Amino acid sequence: MTRLFTLAACLCVAVSGVPSFADARLSARKLSKADEALLRTVDQHYNHLASLRGRYTERYVGMGLTRQESGSLLLKKPGRMRWLYDSPVGKIFVLDAKYAWFYTPGDAQAQRVSARQIDDLRTPLRFLLGHTELKKELADISVVANGDGFDIVGIPNGMRARVKQLSLQVTPAGSIVAIKLEEIDGAVTAFSFSELQENVPAKDSDFLFSVPPGVAVVDGAPPV
Repeated sequence: MTRLFTLAACLCVAVSGVPSFADARLSARKLSKADEALLRTVDQHYNHLASLRGRYTERYVGMGLTRQESGSLLLKKPGRMRWLYDSPVGKIFVLDAKYAWFYTPGDAQAQRVSARQIDDLRTPLRFLLGHTELKKELADISVVANGDGFDIVGIPNGMRARVKQLSLQVTPAGSIVAIKLEEIDGAVTAFSFSELQENVPAKDSDFLFSVPPGVAVVDGAPPV
């Protein structure tokens, strides 16, 4: 199963394929007043967001694997999300605020993981599902110009031993259109987002996972 942000955003501009990020090692600089204003713009944008629907493309490279997948997503605060994959049809990752569920049609087991553990592993999701304050979420934060937009770069707090760098690609209006997570072991997970619609109708029942008949539920850590 994919790392939906290992750790894992999003909108106004249609983005497809693998996002292109600026080289923060060469371009990073101290935060200016304009940078501070951009961070506040992003914070305010997502703190006023109640739900989000759209498309995503994910590319993962690591552990000897290269994988690209795509599908649709629905997010709702607080703490709910649903990721449906294009292939195979029915492959799903659901977070119902208490548990995260991973299931692929035809598997004998559905994996269930504590939502608290998912929050730890998929830090970028907090930027969508919780209260956003980027300067407190990211250490060594910097802002790097990238075409018509910017990359906000830093290390998620408490994850320095695992994460080398997290980059959020944002528009001047404060929309996050791509995420890239680089881990210490060399693994890279990148997401881009398109067709995003904000504050769409979403019910709690949209995030319930029904275990198919005959499928066993296994508790444990999320698979790669």
